[in-house]
Amino acid sequence: MSHQAVLTSLKQVHSNIAVPHYQPSAHKPGIVHIGLGAFHRAHQAVYTDSALNRAGGDWRIIGVSMRSSDTANKLNSQNGLYSLIERSAQQAKIRVIGSIAKVLTAVPNTQAIIEALADPAIKIVSLTVTEKAYGIAFDTGKIDLEHSDIQHDLQSPLNPQGVLGVICEALARRYRASQAPFTVLCCDNLPNNGQKLKAGVVDYSRYVNKALSQWIDEKVAFPSTMVDRITPAVKAPTYAEAAKQLGCVDNAALECEIFSQWVIEDNFPQGRPYWEAGGALFVDNIHNYEQMKLRLLNGAHSMLAYAGFLQGCRYVRNVMKHADLPEKVAEYLRCASKTLPVLAAINYQDYCEQLLARFTNPAMAHETYQIAMDGSQKLPLRIFPSAVYALQHAQDLNIFAYATAAWIRYCQICTHANSGYLLQDPRREEIEQALKPQSMDSAAIVSRFLAMENLFPRALLHSQRWKTALVRALDSKEFSSAAAPSKL
Repeated sequence: MSHQAVLTSLKQVHSNIAVPHYQPSAHKPGIVHIGLGAFHRAHQAVYTDSALNRAGGDWRIIGVSMRSSDTANKLNSQNGLYSLIERSAQQAKIRVIGSIAKVLTAVPNTQAIIEALADPAIKIVSLTVTEKAYGIAFDTGKIDLEHSDIQHDLQSPLNPQGVLGVICEALARRYRASQAPFTVLCCDNLPNNGQKLKAGVVDYSRYVNKALSQWIDEKVAFPSTMVDRITPAVKAPTYAEAAKQLGCVDNAALECEIFSQWVIEDNFPQGRPYWEAGGALFVDNIHNYEQMKLRLLNGAHSMLAYAGFLQGCRYVRNVMKHADLPEKVAEYLRCASKTLPVLAAINYQDYCEQLLARFTNPAMAHETYQIAMDGSQKLPLRIFPSAVYALQHAQDLNIFAYATAAWIRYCQICTHANSGYLLQDPRREEIEQALKPQSMDSAAIVSRFLAMENLFPRALLHSQRWKTALVRALDSKEFSSAAAPSKL
């Protein structure tokens, strides 16, 4: 590959490769995206590329990296161009994305980032920074005063280093200049993410300027979104394949699955790109779509991770080749889809078939042990709401008991001294206590898990039907032994 030039122009790319129909330099930035990781470049940047292809407009993206200059160096040296390989079980498609104009970094300071956000030409500021970076206690909506970025920025609000501080100072500059605010678009994997981010920004700004805080509360739009696309870490074969297909070196190449979903509350006072061109769905209220993702995609993911781990399956794709587990996954999806309201834009049967295909995709290497982490935080959102609905509507809840029993056995294995695995869960000590002594029978284990505070919803805590189903699942042939599987 040393003889190949680095990608800097669309003219270098082989003629059979899909490239932007527009001239990237002819379109000015209208979006700043904070958190320019692989997921954004495989998701929102792709939708924006499709929007520019279809409808044009000044909607290119200024990317922001808050922690590292690596991505910025790669993309800036390639004029923002990069390739995306989309993989299914049957094929791999490659396209070049031109929607990123340039990338800024927070090193040595964030002043250039704040100036970019304060520019009236920027209509949208979007984010994928992961929930820990915000410094918001999402259960209360208040800022976390122990968070290092929050502490720094409240002491030095004009020179912030954290996400909330940067957004707030940029909005303050617009406020002082009597300019319209940008729309803040959270694309992190949080339920009701727009309102949660709004609560944090408003609370942070109260410490800075109460009049500014009121203006943000009244004037700034924070639409919620639901995002979905599996984007694995990039490895050497990705770069090699990109170079071979493009005819030039792409140091920013990445890959992802074919499937992509973006559901957005349509609240953009300053306008937005025509993201529908990439398949984005605009809705008035996102709650039911979030529940669909949590109960179907995330719930099935958790169940197959625990059940697959117990059968020695390292990856999700291995689970889907197991003799019995694929039918369990299909059963889970059938039962969970019956607990959801009708959505005019979604056919649940089609969506579930897409999920099964995604889980089976041999190109995606998702480890069951990794997915299985933090079960005490995930099951109350992913599994238990479906179980409650099934219980209250006289539906079959056995598959939800099966999923919960798989988690309990997984915990039992990972707390066993000789298993070779570590239970990674914020409530690890409580779980370990609930599993002592090791000789407890299934009924005793169930009783002690049900006794854990703020884990199971009240409807399940007081249901003998649920408790019986859970004990029966724990006693089933698949889960009756707590012996660890062979080390993966």
